[in-house]
Parts: sequence; C-alpha cells; structure tokens
Amino acid sequence: MSSSVAIVTGASQGIGQATAIRLARDFSSLVLVARDRGNLERTAAAVRTSGAEALVIEADLAQPVAAQAVVGQALAAFERIDALLNIAGAVPQVDLFEMTDAQWENGFALKLHGARRLTIAAWSALNAAKGAVVFMSGNSAQFPKAPYAAVGTVNAAIVAMAKAFSDRGIADDVQVNSVLPGPVMTDRRRSYLLHWAPLHNMTIEQATANFPKEVGIARYGQPEEIAELLAFLVSPGARWMTGSALRMDGGEVKSI
Repeated sequence: MSSSVAIVTGASQGIGQATAIRLARDFSSLVLVARDRGNLERTAAAVRTSGAEALVIEADLAQPVAAQAVVGQALAAFERIDALLNIAGAVPQVDLFEMTDAQWENGFALKLHGARRLTIAAWSALNAAKGAVVFMSGNSAQFPKAPYAAVGTVNAAIVAMAKAFSDRGIADDVQVNSVLPGPVMTDRRRSYLLHWAPLHNMTIEQATANFPKEVGIARYGQPEEIAELLAFLVSPGARWMTGSALRMDGGEVKSI
C-alpha cells in the first residue's frame, strides 16, 4: 500500500466509525476526528488491526479554531492529505415551530460550518495530492418536513456547498461529492425512533419494526453499506465523478 492519508470526522461511532475501518484497507494512514476520545480509540484499534496507522484527534469541529488544528496535526504526522470525509454532525430533530435560534445555530455549526472550515483548511494539501472530499448530507435534503425542518435544511445546504466546492475543485484538481443516506441503523437512528414512537402511539419495539414500512423501504441500511459507497468515492475508480449528490436510501425517496 503506497503512502496515502484520509481524514475521517465523526469517526467515533456510526457511519464515521464504519467508514474509518473500511478505509483502512485502502489508505496507509487514517486521521480519526471526533469529540469522544474513548470511542475514537476503539475505532483506532480496529483500523490498526486492519493494517493502517491511526492518529486520534479529539476535537469539536463546531469550534472555529479546530479545523486548522486538525489539519496541522495531520500534516505534522503524515505530511499529506489524500482524502477528507466530512461525516461528523447531528442536527436537532425538532419541529419547525418549536426550534429556537440557538438550536438552529447548533444544527449548522458542526455539520455545515465545521465541514466547510475543515475542507478549506485542508484544500492546499488536497490540491497537492490531487485528493478527494466527501460531504455527508442526507436524503431529507430532497423532502424537508416540518417535524424535522432543520435536518432537511442543513442537508440541502450541504449538497449546495459541496457543489460549490466541486466547482472550485475542477480547477484545483480536487474531487468533491456528497452522499445522502436514508434511514441507517445507528445510535442516532435509535434516538430518533425513541422520539418517533410515541408520536405514532407505538412502543419503541413496534416503531423499530414498523418504521421501514411507514417510509416505504424493505429494511434499514447499515453503516457498513454507506462506508462502501464512501470508500468508492475516494477511490481511483471514481476519479471522474465530481459534483455529484449520491442518494443511498433503500428507495425511500421515490422522485426522480
């Protein structure tokens, strides 16, 4: 395996953790970023078992100073950045008429602005490596709903921002895409079902079983399935794909 470095944010759990472990097969070194050091260390152990080096960085990317610090540590350790996977970010699932200004601002702070700042901070290194960037959005970008208005709004903004970065990337030789997952079974999805169940007069067990039918899919997605898509997007085989928003949601979104 030639020297190659990927930064994965949100690597302490869920899709981010699965992606880091999957990329250990393709990259010689992984930079793992999240706020939960304990879980990051567990991800790092799995990455090393798969044969890649792992650098753990405990950071809150919602803080403006974090992006430069992460990029600085990555370059000090490995001297290059070949891929950046912006996966970190949870947006409050609160009704449009109940969300406070602070909740709106928190929704944008990490998933949108944290990813934006980190991508800008890493851009020169990505340009030098002819690298790739992926932004994590969600299929709610294509059908915003009042009960979780911020989720759809932030996800739509991420798709638009990824398009803008990809436009610059054509000139700078940096490939940029976004991914729009549907209902993937993670801890975040379990938390959502705890909220969703009483709204539909169900127990959590009933809600977990019935939700796929309610939204018109056969089953939940798994983090490892999204990780495979992300791994493809930062692989040589996907090099000509840029400016794309790829939805992987089991068919939940029925529109073309």
